[in-house]
Amino acid sequence: MDLTALPFDVETMLAGLRPWVECESPTFDAAAVGRMMDLASRDLVLAGARIERIAGRMGLGDCVRASFPHAGSGPGILVMGHMDTVHPIGTLAKLPWRREADRCFGPGICDMKGGNFIALEAIRQLARAGIATRLPVTVLLTSDEEIGSPSTRDLIEAEAARHKYVLVPEPARPDGGVVTGRYAIARFNLEATGRPSHAGARPGDGRSAIREMARQLIEIEDMTTADCTFSVGVINGGSWVNCVTTTCTGEALSMAKKQEDLDRGVAAMLARRAMSNDTEFKVTRGVTRPVWEPDGKTMALYDHARGLARSLGFDIMHQSSGGGSDGNFTGAMGIATLDGLGVAGGAMHTLEEHIRLDSLVPRAQLLAGLLATLA
Repeated sequence: MDLTALPFDVETMLAGLRPWVECESPTFDAAAVGRMMDLASRDLVLAGARIERIAGRMGLGDCVRASFPHAGSGPGILVMGHMDTVHPIGTLAKLPWRREADRCFGPGICDMKGGNFIALEAIRQLARAGIATRLPVTVLLTSDEEIGSPSTRDLIEAEAARHKYVLVPEPARPDGGVVTGRYAIARFNLEATGRPSHAGARPGDGRSAIREMARQLIEIEDMTTADCTFSVGVINGGSWVNCVTTTCTGEALSMAKKQEDLDRGVAAMLARRAMSNDTEFKVTRGVTRPVWEPDGKTMALYDHARGLARSLGFDIMHQSSGGGSDGNFTGAMGIATLDGLGVAGGAMHTLEEHIRLDSLVPRAQLLAGLLATLA
């Protein structure tokens, strides 16, 4: 099979991707995510899929499961991606769809709408060429990956268990490589409680929850070592500048390459107490992604992908990576999982998020090759 004969076209792919990128879909806006799922569902149906809409929960958005016709049965290939982004509604005003030289910019274009779109394009081109996949293909689009997949982990694991392979079109690595393992990640909810007073008239009577949180923030981030990192990414506290603040909340994240290192980090976080006798500080555990360490099945899948890439004229290295993805779950289950199959780009989660246009065709060809040849 000559994958280079499939008529992937950059301009056609960009025209299809643009409506996805211009449909803003921040995780916490369930209606916005629903609009994105509407767009994707229509494109999937036009490509021949049978759609199942899975209602969201925990106040988060819906998911979509798309099954493509196949003569066979049994475990197949699951293409898995998220449609939520970190960019709030209104980001398009600051980060509009724009093309500059060999880059295209937009919210969520690299993480990971671009990857999801080229996976769909790979499925479309195989169908148009009359190339039947050896295994059934299912696409699962989820709604809350950017916050750790609290409402979809059970769905992801249940769906993955029915498949032989999982392909995750998250962004390619900076060197163009793919991901065969990911680090463990834990999230934490932080709460500091102080004592109120009038900040102008009697400031000494109060005990500031913000002050307690600030001191904790520094100590938490100073816990970072080469084995386990800690960062505080969200702080909320105070309503009136003339009040000593009673409550301050925050969110922290920890990442480690090994599960035992993360477990020690979790224990250290949960053991934290207030740094003043007059305040309280509590840490509760949030969602966790397990360590995904590559096994023989995943490495065999990588070797197959690398052979396809070489036949297309490029090479792909592999690595374990931080950042976390839903591949953590499926890889940790022992299912052959290959991540980082999406487009190349950079500046994810910023107002300079972009893709490299020269990556669209080769990455789509690689995905088409995997879908067509995995057995």
